[in-house]
Amino acid sequence: MSSSEIITAKNLTKVYGKTIAVSGISFSINRGECYGFLGPNGAGKTTTMKMIHCFSPMTAGKLTVTEMDVRREQRKIKAIMGVVPQEENLDPDLKVLKNLIVYARYFDIPVKTAEERAIELLNFLQLKDKMNSKIGELSGGMKRRLLIARSLINNPKILILDEPTTGLDPQARHLIWQRLRLLKKNGITMILTTHYMEEASQLCDRVAIIDKGKILTEGEPKKLVADNIGTEVVEIRLEDENQEAILEQLNEFNFTYERAGDTLYLFSNNGKELLHSIVDVKHSQLLHRPATMEDLFLKLTGRGLRE
Repeated sequence: MSSSEIITAKNLTKVYGKTIAVSGISFSINRGECYGFLGPNGAGKTTTMKMIHCFSPMTAGKLTVTEMDVRREQRKIKAIMGVVPQEENLDPDLKVLKNLIVYARYFDIPVKTAEERAIELLNFLQLKDKMNSKIGELSGGMKRRLLIARSLINNPKILILDEPTTGLDPQARHLIWQRLRLLKKNGITMILTTHYMEEASQLCDRVAIIDKGKILTEGEPKKLVADNIGTEVVEIRLEDENQEAILEQLNEFNFTYERAGDTLYLFSNNGKELLHSIVDVKHSQLLHRPATMEDLFLKLTGRGLRE
């Protein structure tokens, strides 16, 4: 492990019965960065996160956190981690402030210190005016912010975020993004899973796209998009047009394409050239836009629904 690496995995494997959930993946996460795991449902993202924070034992391979082996030093590893789970698991019998103070007992934090930290964190997550509210009185966005506050009560070096903004409205999502960026500026290493490609682009320094337990590609979001599909996309919503006839008009250009339902996607580094060459095509909709992480994600993992 280099001095910049805080987490290292080599041939990490997790098997449930006959199902291989994670299949010999290797990766490293640097101190102070936000690293994202992206993938369809059942790809192995959450399973990988659970092995990192010692919630689920690994089947094979090697996994270290700050040079500590997850098989042997689980207590020490958990002490330096904060976890925001996918499911909301706040104690409904305790009010907001009390949820944080009681949770602090797991880390042997004195009550007075815990209360001071809790109030500070509630202020940071814009929840101070809700400190005496019951959990059932909070909105979904407030509950997610409270889970983040709880995960920070032990001043962790590493923050695990499993789909932290799923189901939230845009305002709540953007507020959480702002707070997570501030935490990153303060040196906290973050590991994120998300279904929102914009979230990955907003927060992550590097991402790994994982499917069927294997890492398909890894790198900086913008560079991954540019290297794998180009910088621009032209979408053609087809009606009665012949796809091959459209592609034949463009055979002098360098691009790749994909058909999904009634839409033809053209991936290129110069979408304007493609656009100008297909202006005579009759169609219901033509769109020229920048390529995104979502384009790359769908190209690598497919557009079919996953159960």
